[in-house]
Amino acid sequence: MTRSPTLSDRAAVAGRVVLAAGGGYGVAALATALLSLTLPMPRAEAVTMATLASFAIMVGVVVVVFAARSLGRAAGIVGGVALVLGVALAAVIGLFPLGHAP
Repeated sequence: MTRSPTLSDRAAVAGRVVLAAGGGYGVAALATALLSLTLPMPRAEAVTMATLASFAIMVGVVVVVFAARSLGRAAGIVGGVALVLGVALAAVIGLFPLGHAP
């Protein structure tokens, strides 16, 4: 016999869908911005390569979200990756005065 999904089961799946869509978009956008600024090629080619890579990045985030043991763990992974990418992007665009004398 199979049991029917409960409300909490449905909410967990809905939460994963929201996290995969929103978190995947956010991580892909951060990665695209970072790669666009750091790839060692002409700007137009770097933007094109970063945009193409963003599709694979988003798919990877979706896979990780649905493969994680719990929604909390998935949110922690996506949040951690977004934090690292955000800090790296901030460093690249010069928000952190690294190595500059006052």
